[in-house]
Amino acid sequence: MKGHRRLHGHGRHGRGRLRGRIFGWFGAAILSTGVAVAVVFHFLGDGGAWSRQRDGALRFVGGQLARAWDDPPARSELVASLGRELDLGLTLRDGSGAVLQREGSCERPGLVVPVPGRGVLQACLPRHPFGASWRLALGVLAAIAVLWLASGRIARRIARPIVHLADVARDIGDGKLASRARLDWRALGEIGTLTTAINDMADKIERQMRDQRELLAAVSHELRTPLGHVRVIGDLLAPTGDPALLARLEQEVLEMDRLVGELLASARLDFSAMTPTRLDVAALAGVALERIHLPADRLVVEAGDRLATADATLLLRAIGNLIDNAERHGKGLVRLCVRSRPGHLAVEAEDAGPGFSEAELSRAFEPFQRRAAEGDDGRSLGLGLSLVRRIAEAHRGTAYVRNRPGGGAVVGLELPREPAVP
Repeated sequence: MKGHRRLHGHGRHGRGRLRGRIFGWFGAAILSTGVAVAVVFHFLGDGGAWSRQRDGALRFVGGQLARAWDDPPARSELVASLGRELDLGLTLRDGSGAVLQREGSCERPGLVVPVPGRGVLQACLPRHPFGASWRLALGVLAAIAVLWLASGRIARRIARPIVHLADVARDIGDGKLASRARLDWRALGEIGTLTTAINDMADKIERQMRDQRELLAAVSHELRTPLGHVRVIGDLLAPTGDPALLARLEQEVLEMDRLVGELLASARLDFSAMTPTRLDVAALAGVALERIHLPADRLVVEAGDRLATADATLLLRAIGNLIDNAERHGKGLVRLCVRSRPGHLAVEAEDAGPGFSEAELSRAFEPFQRRAAEGDDGRSLGLGLSLVRRIAEAHRGTAYVRNRPGGGAVVGLELPREPAVP
């Protein structure tokens, strides 16, 4: 609870920080864009202040020329001085339009300075290598580039931790409980709180799952001892007890022993306690038939190379579950086949039952599913087929089920011939 209060308090303290940072980042982007636009208009714009300054300068120049108009040498010197100082081409005309004086080159028309009551002074601006339209376009592009770069950085800063946390949450949901979120030293506020919460959640889930697996393995192992005692007591009561009741007791003990064996195999898969060896799959299938007291002629081997790398105990459990499923829910095992396929070795149990319905085919490998077949004993499939799939996948193989065209079902597993990774 203390940690929870600390985390909750941190969340209240950091509330709004992410929103404030986003606002600040966008504000900075807008400010940068505004500065860029202001700079562009500063050089290219024709604002009111600039217009007033320009008009005032033109009136001043016109007044100076009007005062020197009647003194040709002074007027000529004034025009020449303006051309030199302002680096402009100038043309002085009288009231009739006749040219009185020309200074510099005139490549394109420019400003016209009226000389009150006398004439005009035309300023011919030199041609700039880049026109005003190009300068305006470059300025707009510069502003867009600033905004784009700022927006890209904002998007990365926002998306990177969120995408990382989503990936970690997805891994945890997929059972990869060792996955953890990395806490960046800059990840403050809500992102930091969420990262800490996800890691704490993953730690708790991993610890609980580990404790449950250990408890399951311990309980399953310990159950074997009282089950053995019950079987011994049953044997001792055989001469004096009711044969029907003793047979029922024996059946129930065998059923419990089967379930305990499945739980132990499941715990072994959970702990990845596999010992792969190179083994003869057909010989192992024969052992599975013998354990269930079925004739050896039910085994059909259609493979030249019958070797595969697998954990012998787990694979024997999987084959036994295939046979048990056919016997209990498929009206008996017709045959157990070991078939060779390119790069794989398959073990299939064919039964004499009515097969699976469409709904049952899609969930046949889910634990504790019930068959609706006529004559079924009504018991669930338990962990049997679910364990078959888990064992197959632990060996990088697959489990499958299909209905036979002539009736019955085929349930099997397929193992790769290359060595499996424990």
